[in-house]
Amino acid sequence: MSEGTMQRRAQRVERDQRAKRRGRVLVCAAAVPVVLVAAGCSSDSGSDDSTDKAAKAAASASSSPSPTVQAAAYDKLPEPCKVLSKKTLKDLVPKGVSGKEGKSDDISTRANCSWNSLDNNGVKGSQFRWLNVSMLRFESDVTRGPADKLAQEYYEKQVQEAQAAEGAKGVESEPVAGTGDQATAVHYDLKKKEGTFKQQTIVARVENVVVTLDYNGAGLAGDKTPDEGDLLKDAKKAVKEAVEGVSAANGKGGSAPSGASSESSKPSKSPSKSASAEASDEPSKDASASPSKKPASKS
Repeated sequence: MSEGTMQRRAQRVERDQRAKRRGRVLVCAAAVPVVLVAAGCSSDSGSDDSTDKAAKAAASASSSPSPTVQAAAYDKLPEPCKVLSKKTLKDLVPKGVSGKEGKSDDISTRANCSWNSLDNNGVKGSQFRWLNVSMLRFESDVTRGPADKLAQEYYEKQVQEAQAAEGAKGVESEPVAGTGDQATAVHYDLKKKEGTFKQQTIVARVENVVVTLDYNGAGLAGDKTPDEGDLLKDAKKAVKEAVEGVSAANGKGGSAPSGASSESSKPSKSPSKSASAEASDEPSKDASASPSKKPASKS
């Protein structure tokens, strides 16, 4: 074989080898996009699954019902100084003049009125009487609960406070039948320099309203101390009338006292959670619905 023939043969072998190497490179290069495409499809599929799951969870959450609470039965209060009839006032505070209404930021939520009576008998002394009626209305709140439950909690707290009044002697409590949904009378003596005061406190609840009636009497300047039984009897009569006045103001039965306004107070505004979400059971302290348990004395 000649030298030229051998050289041409070597060149062909080298070309064949280069061609094989180029073929392998092209095959590998072609394989890379396939892998990338497959990986891309797999990634997209997972993303779609996550999106679907999130969408389903959001739809499920939006379809869940919002928390609800039973609406309050009463949305008004009667005028506090007209909640008792003229006859009842004459029996309890015979020498009293028109009642003094306490300050309130919303009279449809809390209201109170008080009366003083001083029957001066000259050298024989005098008879003093003090009467206060307060009404507190609760509204239902999603976080705190239904209005009647809130009222019941406040009712129990009021009874406990009356039983623990400072300076009270001979404290006694008893249920009061036929007055609202529940009622308790607390009575005791308070000895002061002017004389012995016979205190009667009756707390009653009707639906979502709590009525607290404070009534006390004393014989001053040597006059005899009034009979506790008579005072308690009059107090029970008055608180029952006040409870019926609350029901009548809301069109729920009961009879409005003579001289009471037929128009009830405007409904209260929906409380914001500075009011409805207070941790305490009592609405704001700036109103005067909760009377002092200490009886008033002669000026």
